[in-house]
Amino acid sequence: MAGSSINFGQIARALTVVENNLEGADSLLKNLTFYNLVPIIGITGPPGAGKSTLVNAIIENLLQRGSKVAVLAIDPTSPFNFGSLLGDRIRMSSHFNHPDVFIRSIATRGSLGGLSAKTIEMADVLRASGFDHVIIETVGVGQSEVEIAGLADITFVMLVPEAGDEIQNIKSGLMEIADAFIINKADREGADLFINNLKKILQQKDGELPVFKTVASKNEGIVDVTSFIISRPEWKNHRKELLLTQKAYNIIQQKMMAVIDKKKLQQDIAKALKIDGFNLYRFISEFERSV
Repeated sequence: MAGSSINFGQIARALTVVENNLEGADSLLKNLTFYNLVPIIGITGPPGAGKSTLVNAIIENLLQRGSKVAVLAIDPTSPFNFGSLLGDRIRMSSHFNHPDVFIRSIATRGSLGGLSAKTIEMADVLRASGFDHVIIETVGVGQSEVEIAGLADITFVMLVPEAGDEIQNIKSGLMEIADAFIINKADREGADLFINNLKKILQQKDGELPVFKTVASKNEGIVDVTSFIISRPEWKNHRKELLLTQKAYNIIQQKMMAVIDKKKLQQDIAKALKIDGFNLYRFISEFERSV
């Protein structure tokens, strides 16, 4: 387990420096030291699946096992006002003041999959800060939720029985990134049929992935999920190169895009639209030359 004392104030300041790319961010990241293998646990799935409730239950179970837990809860960034719709994470509120739990909400910063290079960097800060587990709760919207594969050592895909016939159309990408499926709200009608259909699909796709039944609001099924996390199967190691490659790609991409000021881009487009014959592709070509 991690050391007995973690300086949350110091961690919060380090995360702010990294998130906002303040002076010293590069040096801070380059000097991170990882003393032990701290797994990053990704939890993704559609809105309303109960991710925050599940994370809250997992935190409680990990605490009972003596673990120290950090959570990055990713919220969508508004494409209109460039602000972040950061929720209060009410369902995690019971852990906000716990001495072994650190929770931070961050914005997606426009990353389509809800993950940005900053998320990767902030997760690494937490990995080097003395926690036993780092949980990433993603926004989980659209095809791009598969980006979690570039960050997490263990990825849970959450689904709910209401998905109904949609189970036949589960994105192949989700099948590829999932290390396990969690069917939450499993006390609802049709849940067993849903789970059986999912297992059949997994078998057809050459997979023996675990499927966990949970009712997170009642703390049911959480022990099994937590035990899976604690076990840290050795077969995860074969993904090391893939995970690091995706991390490197995302960080390099972010650095290359850093020169693009999105607000200025919007202002320039607003001006260009006032001129007759606006052509997006000519505009982009001219914009690229000006960068």
